[in-house]
Amino acid sequence: MCIPVPIIIGAGPAGAAVAMRLARAGAAPLLIDRQVVPGDALCGGFLSWATVAQIAALGIEPVALGGHRIDRLALFAGGQEIVLPLPAPGMGLSRHRLDTLLRAAAQDAGVTFRLGHAVRTLSSTTIMMDDGDAIDWDSLFLASGKHDLRGAARPHGGADPELGLRLRLPPSATRHRLIGGRIELHWVDGGYVGLLLQEDGSANLCMAMRKSALAAAGGRPMALIAQLADQAPALADRLGDVPGDAPVDAIGDVPYGWRATTSWPGLYRLGDQAAVIPSLAGEGIGIALASAEAAVAQWQGAGREGAARYQRDFARRALLPLRAAAGFRALGRRPGLLRLLAATPGAARLAMRLTRIAGA
Repeated sequence: MCIPVPIIIGAGPAGAAVAMRLARAGAAPLLIDRQVVPGDALCGGFLSWATVAQIAALGIEPVALGGHRIDRLALFAGGQEIVLPLPAPGMGLSRHRLDTLLRAAAQDAGVTFRLGHAVRTLSSTTIMMDDGDAIDWDSLFLASGKHDLRGAARPHGGADPELGLRLRLPPSATRHRLIGGRIELHWVDGGYVGLLLQEDGSANLCMAMRKSALAAAGGRPMALIAQLADQAPALADRLGDVPGDAPVDAIGDVPYGWRATTSWPGLYRLGDQAAVIPSLAGEGIGIALASAEAAVAQWQGAGREGAARYQRDFARRALLPLRAAAGFRALGRRPGLLRLLAATPGAARLAMRLTRIAGA
């Protein structure tokens, strides 16, 4: 039987995972990505215990990841520091490292790549490439992360949208001592800052802030970070003497909390194109891998006609972790409730587990 070639847009965790699952199921997927070599995508850089298990299920041993072991969560709010054990160890790992390993596994599975060219527009039948090439599709897996394609954009807007910002801090003995094996969350005016160490000893600082906060800092990300450090001494200690002109990666108008509940025939939305969880939950990669597994299972049974059902089912699965993450984020504005959560036996562990994407 001739199997229509499935097309995947985006070679990040969701795209690479769905490509290798399709190839191992006997399909001949085409994986398209604008980057010839994986970059270091704007990401919190945390792999939970559950996500490490998902990666192992793809055939990549946890030891091969080489990530920095993380076994505690440190919360900073209202001048208080609360440290909680994780249900099981996770790791800090750069997206460059993770994406490189996943691409290699997809290549070993026989996936065909088309790299170095971007998709400009997407319609219900055709994708247009940046070199003018038009490709008709029957089944398409959209895994472009937080970046939307013209013709299939997620809803955005609002008077004060949220931005994602990321600063990489070089290895230092001070940061290693202060952060250690913890993932840290610092609540600040207008948002929160996440911080952890990664495989090379560098620190990944990732934050979600309102656009108004950046505007108040003159539109300069490092000026905003300096303002936040002034109000958060623990954060200032970890920043140290970072130069004021350090490069900061940014992405605008991130629709945290959004889920795709409908789809076109044949269009399977994956990862952030399926559900956008607040980054403080550390479950973005978990959602990417879970959506890949669910989409391939549905495609194998129903082909292009299974897309709408997959999207509805996955939206239901993502609802609880997205709501739990939103509630956890709100707790940062009420330090007293955070302390109560930490002091209640089992409550903190339950809260962490609620932000994980459930199995099918």
